[in-house]
Amino acid sequence: MECVPEDETDRKVRASQFTAAVRGNRPLPRPAHLYSSAMKKIVFAPQGFKESLTGIEIARAMAQGAKAVWPDAEAVLVPVADGGDGTLQSLVDASGGEVRTTTALDPLGRDIEVEWGALGDGKTAVIEMARSSGLALLDPSERDPLRASTFGVGQVMKTALDDGFTHFIIGIGGSATNDAGAGMAHALGAKLTDSDGNELPPGGAALADLERIDISGIDSRLAGVSIEVACDVNNPLCGPTGASAIFGPQKGATADQVTQLDAALNRFGEVAKRDLGRDIGEIPGAGAAGGLGAGLMAFANARLRLGADIVLEAVGLEEKLEDADLVVVGEGQFDRSTVFNKSPVAVAERAQRKGIPVIGIAGSLGAGYHEVHKHGIDAVFSLVSGPMSLQEAMADTEKLVARATEEACRAIAAARR
Repeated sequence: MECVPEDETDRKVRASQFTAAVRGNRPLPRPAHLYSSAMKKIVFAPQGFKESLTGIEIARAMAQGAKAVWPDAEAVLVPVADGGDGTLQSLVDASGGEVRTTTALDPLGRDIEVEWGALGDGKTAVIEMARSSGLALLDPSERDPLRASTFGVGQVMKTALDDGFTHFIIGIGGSATNDAGAGMAHALGAKLTDSDGNELPPGGAALADLERIDISGIDSRLAGVSIEVACDVNNPLCGPTGASAIFGPQKGATADQVTQLDAALNRFGEVAKRDLGRDIGEIPGAGAAGGLGAGLMAFANARLRLGADIVLEAVGLEEKLEDADLVVVGEGQFDRSTVFNKSPVAVAERAQRKGIPVIGIAGSLGAGYHEVHKHGIDAVFSLVSGPMSLQEAMADTEKLVARATEEACRAIAAARR
């Protein structure tokens, strides 16, 4: 490259700019060559940082940081999620929809206000089962999978039916229940009875007495609804890797209760096969959310899918990646678990297929974070630039995200000169 010497006039102008900037404590003018390889389109596709900012708030902060380097770049904000926490808000934000509320029962039968999402297409409802039947709704002393019910999930589904929605996306992580969706089915009009014809009481333990399932009274509108279930586990309904054995203890079940609950779910599987013609016990994911995966398949003909895949399709990520020069993903912590179809990797793999570079912005970097490099994320950057407490970082997340993104983009700009 030929080196052209700066003439005296240019040197004096730059010197005066420097002096003015220092005296006025103003930023120095940016060298023009910083923009010589400017990005034209950047897609920002983070998920929310738990207990801090939502996905759209993180995306806006990222865009602010990137535009400090490439002010003319088109910023495409696509908040994402993997079917767990934040799925509802991400889909609502991305679609221009709204969050609605309804009254439903919590896992132990108490009235609570439950949020659900009405997406901008006017036909898709987003329901997170944890908001009505989740473990986080109970104090540790209240956890009781023998009694906990998914009745509230069915109530929220009924509300969405009443409002005319015909496509449901249901996230089933974080459950407090082990009832195979029996409570949900009851709320929608199904009857589960014992040998005397009595309806079973709420909870997973009662399924041991199940004799008959009658869906003649189930809400007929379900037949016209397509239901996608965000399910990121592949556990069967019963057995050593089933719902009760793997997830029962964290819901409060003792070893003896795990055995009791497993036998009850096995009974449900037998009766569902006989009365509904649905052999769902061994389908991967049937054991998710205490068997709610099985129940949604049996009672509502739902389809279980990876949560990240559902969300990325719903937000139209593939189309938004077209002609992008860079993708920025993010989550609260990158670690070894990120590679298991969490949304940053799911986004990155799609970008990689289109030859688009991907950087990641994280609140922190945990053990094994470098494994994301094998899954399409080219480089990762942490928000924490110096010693600070978690509380301090969470209180200043927006500024930290913007700064980390700006520094990452500066590094890219330098490499592209």
